[in-house]
Parts: sequence; structure tokens; C-alpha cells
Amino acid sequence: MRYIIIGGVAAGMSAAMEIVRTDEKAFVTVLERGKDYSYGQCGLPYIINGVVPSTKDVIARTVSTFREKYGIDARIFTKVTGINVEQQIVRGIQTETNQTFQLEYDRLLIASGTDPVVPDWKGIDLNGIHTLKTLVDTDNLKYDISDNVQNVTVIGGGYIGLEMAESFQTLGKKVKLIQRGNQLATIFDKDMAKLIEKEAVSKDINLILNEEVTGFSGENRVETVETDKGSYQTDLVLLSIGVRPNTQFFSETEIHRNGQGAIFVNAHMETSIPNIYAAGDCATHYHIVKQLDDHIPLGTTSNKQGRIAGANMAGNPLTFKGIVGTSIIKFFDLTLGRTGLTEIEAKKLTIPYEVETMSALDHAGYYPDNDKLKIKLIYNKDTKLLLGGQIIGKEGVDKRIDVLATALYNKMTVEQLTDLDLAYAPPYNGVWDPLQTMARKI
Repeated sequence: MRYIIIGGVAAGMSAAMEIVRTDEKAFVTVLERGKDYSYGQCGLPYIINGVVPSTKDVIARTVSTFREKYGIDARIFTKVTGINVEQQIVRGIQTETNQTFQLEYDRLLIASGTDPVVPDWKGIDLNGIHTLKTLVDTDNLKYDISDNVQNVTVIGGGYIGLEMAESFQTLGKKVKLIQRGNQLATIFDKDMAKLIEKEAVSKDINLILNEEVTGFSGENRVETVETDKGSYQTDLVLLSIGVRPNTQFFSETEIHRNGQGAIFVNAHMETSIPNIYAAGDCATHYHIVKQLDDHIPLGTTSNKQGRIAGANMAGNPLTFKGIVGTSIIKFFDLTLGRTGLTEIEAKKLTIPYEVETMSALDHAGYYPDNDKLKIKLIYNKDTKLLLGGQIIGKEGVDKRIDVLATALYNKMTVEQLTDLDLAYAPPYNGVWDPLQTMARKI
């Protein structure tokens, strides 16, 4: 059986390893357009400020390991340009040699990930303007942060934008963060985002909301960021305004995609074309709470979907059960956690909902060094089913957001939260966990 996988990072290599484990006679070819395989993209911001010493530290397995230990034909600098679905052929080009190639497949996995959104702004090609998606991006950015770089501008207040604002600030840089909308971190509701904005300002981040970048100016290197309301001097720019699925290379096929370009898949990771599967950031992710296909590109989901795709390709029928939209971010002294639906999402889906918010201590009040948590629960007004939660604080956020994620996965009601047997000791919790206190109040 000839397996071809497009993409050699999280989903692609999870699938490749599952195929090798399941089908002893498998011939697996992986086509990676870059030079690096199987690395943790979520760790890249921490390489920039030296918390993680090197890009080598986030590589799980090298190209040579896949080739020599597992017998995978792991290719690099191979850019796929098209797919002939009738003849089951992948076309592409080897970018180092400029040689074109064609490969036949029995089963194909598209795990091509996402690309950073880079608008066609004036001056976008100036030196000193960076994105952060690959190990090459990381090395280039780290090399560019010299002592001469003092003023750094981060454009975009999402995951990477927040993490990179912190990273630059800990390097002693003066950081501006420009956000087009009226709040940071739009995966949170505005009332919770205010806590994030307060933290940014307290750490001397120059926060600029409600301004849209229109371009850049400078001689050979960026010197000024221009917006619809003014201009700002800068020595370096980190562009982080979102990503889009890397799926343009098979636009001539009839594979079904959503409005963002993500490939629709079923629970077995099958696409609308026979013998073609998709997984990871380029695919859709069934959302258990929304009960529809969504697109929330995260490393955890990519690894799960990749494993399930590989198993199904090799004849072991596994199913992907879905996501509930869980994520967590470290931002200076705060941890920002969310799962399920926000108020905005519940409104958009016309779900009758109620909200409960509370400030609580992260552990017993009499035990030293406790801090406040801000918790927001969203639940169905009629059925009392949990719909989502957002938690921001210094300690204990991860514990409680995972409790909520598990409750959402199991479609629990607010009342059922009170029955959970959660861990208690004064250094970690009160006798009643804040989530259960809120549930009792509701």
C-alpha cells in the first residue's frame, strides 16, 4: 500500500507513525515543503526570549530518525502543486533543484497546516517585518533582534501576539501592540478581555486598540508602522493577525472546504474524495457544544486527528470524537483559559443562555499566598447544560478549565458540577471548588 502524506509536522507525522505501527508492509512517503519535521510550533515564542534555549529543543524527531529508524521516505523542500484525484497522482516541485515530480498513491493524507495571513500592505517586503510559524521563522527573528532593536511592534492580539509581546518585553524591548478591534484576545468575551488589557498596560505594553494597520515605510528596513489614525516609529515588526488553511494547491479538485478553506472531514478523517484524508490545522474540527464543523487550529487537535487519520488509512477504524474549544495562554503573571462557547458564540448560535461570573480565591483563604480567579460560566437557560467557561488568574486556572472541558465533553449540567469529587487540600483549593460554588449559586 502506497501512502502519501502532505505535511511533516504534527498531524502528518502522527499519521505516519500510526500507519507504520498498523501496516507492516506500508510504503509511506511524506512531502514537506520546509526542511524540518515534527516540531512543537507552540514553543516558538519561548525560544525568542531564551526560556527555551534553541529550536533544536522543540524537535520531537529528526528527518533522519524517520528515514533510518522507521523506514519512512521523509522528503524535504517538496512543494505540492496539485492532485489528480482520478489517477490518484500528487504533483509537485523539489524547490532546491527546481525539479518537478509525480507520485502515485493508494491513500493520501492532506496535513498541510496553515499559513500566516500577510496582507498586501505597502512596504510589507521591508526587512525587519516577521511572522512566526516555522523554525526558520524563529531563527530569522531571533537573529534579527539585536541590541539596535529597541522599539518592537506586534500587530494582532491573539495567541501569538500576546505571547510575543511578553517575549519581547522580557528581552527589555519597548513593545507596542496594535489591535484592529476594540479588545485583545477575541476568543474571550470583552468583560474578561479587560483583565488581559489591564495586565498588558501594567507590564508597560503600549496598547493601541481600534486602529487598523495600512502599511509600513522605511528605506531598506522598516522604520514606521502606518495606521488609519497615525504612524509609529519601530525597529522591528511581528505580524500576527491570523492564519489560513494551506489548501490552495488543490483548488482544481472538488474536495469540499468551508469558507476559510479548511477541508471538511468526517469522524474517520475522510474527505469528500475517495482515498483522500485530511487532518490537523488544514481540516475542520467537529465542535461538540456547537454540534457543527468548526476550525480551531491547535497542536493537541492536530496530533489526535493525525493519529486517527493514520489508523483509518491503514485499516484500523478509529473515530474522532470532537473538540470543545479548549485553550490556555500564559500572559505575564496571568493564565488565560477558556473552553466551550463564549457569550458572543452563544448569541450567534441563538442558544438561550445565562451567565454567571464570580471572583474567587485559587486556594483556601487562610493558606498563604492566595490570589483571585475571575471565572465566567455560560449555561443553557432552559436545560441548564453547561455551554462554556472562561477563567483568568495567576494559579489554578489550568486545573479548573480542564474540569470544565471534561464536563462539556460529557454534556453535563450545572447541577452535576456540584457532584464531582474534586481534589482538596488548603494549598490547592477550598472545601468547595469555585466552580462548584458557582454551580450551587446558579
